[in-house]
Amino acid sequence: MRSIIPDAGKPARLDRRTLLRGLAGAGCALALPMLAAAQDDAAPPLPSAPESIEIEARPILHFERGKPDAKRFGQLEFRGGMVLTSPSAGFGGWSGLVMEADGSKLLSISDAGGWLTADLAYQAGRPAGLKNARLGPLLAARGRPLMDKREKDAEGVTLLDGSLANGTLLVSFERLHRIGRFPFRNGEVQAPTGYLPLHPDARRMSANKGIEAVAVLQGGRLKGSVVAFAERFTRGSGYHTGWIWVGGTPTPFYLQDPDGFDITDAASLPNGDLLVLERFFRWTDGVKMRIRRLAASEIAPGARLTGQTLIEADGSFEIDNMEGLAVHRGAGGETVLTLISDDNFNRILQRTLLLQFTLIEERAGSARP
Repeated sequence: MRSIIPDAGKPARLDRRTLLRGLAGAGCALALPMLAAAQDDAAPPLPSAPESIEIEARPILHFERGKPDAKRFGQLEFRGGMVLTSPSAGFGGWSGLVMEADGSKLLSISDAGGWLTADLAYQAGRPAGLKNARLGPLLAARGRPLMDKREKDAEGVTLLDGSLANGTLLVSFERLHRIGRFPFRNGEVQAPTGYLPLHPDARRMSANKGIEAVAVLQGGRLKGSVVAFAERFTRGSGYHTGWIWVGGTPTPFYLQDPDGFDITDAASLPNGDLLVLERFFRWTDGVKMRIRRLAASEIAPGARLTGQTLIEADGSFEIDNMEGLAVHRGAGGETVLTLISDDNFNRILQRTLLLQFTLIEERAGSARP
């Protein structure tokens, strides 16, 4: 019998279909009824208009399961986290994240074409719950909800201007590759007002490996420039492909791909350094995550970068399919990183996690290739 488990020597996309097929091929009895019920690329129902939802939060007190006293991990210090669940069928698949400047609110987008807003509650500096949560559909240019998976597959989001009270979002999509400008008004994501021009090379991206990360540089000589990365677009070069919009025109730059991680998000630090979130999955190794830091002074059209690894974690840590990354300032002025995971709407095998870390600024330095 031909194995349906992905080649152990190659990275596999961590999605519901791959997980279920792999478990079935491995002889997992639970996978068979799940496979019978699963529908490839079946989008969960989303409300036709924004609505309030309830979200339950279970605390994550320790990042490394076997070392409950450990707080420092690479260049980050664990602040706390939550496992998030909701009775709403449209809750899940969170692939991009924006935090309000003070960390009081969040906005996330899903690869099923939905958006989520919520107030973030804290206890002793730890994330403790989401309140006043609302879920709604991303819209097409004429105001209708996005229709099919090819339209809906939103993967990255960032604030282009303003705030989560009144601003403009950039949302990146794969399959139908595009980056749209979406006004955010009165607590809701509005219909897009236009799209960024893409580099001609972007047409060569795989449908399901397209623009996964989008950010706006907050400092440095290219302050205000949009940057984006494809999930995996290397063409055998050993480098991931990204683009930077200077004067509105996209130009490629590159990030070294040393060991097969895929890019899932990016966020700018106030000085213009860029944080890049990455994910790795193989059946033999499980899931991993990594965050690299790229120095603002080295980000430029045509640049080939390596960056500095701030943290790398595997299945012995409280991680899942980490896809969203955002940055804000804590109450003491510290730089806080927030991550969210994409559960692929598979509540049996995966979890929606929200994790927060403090960046150890005095030790992080600048990324060097």
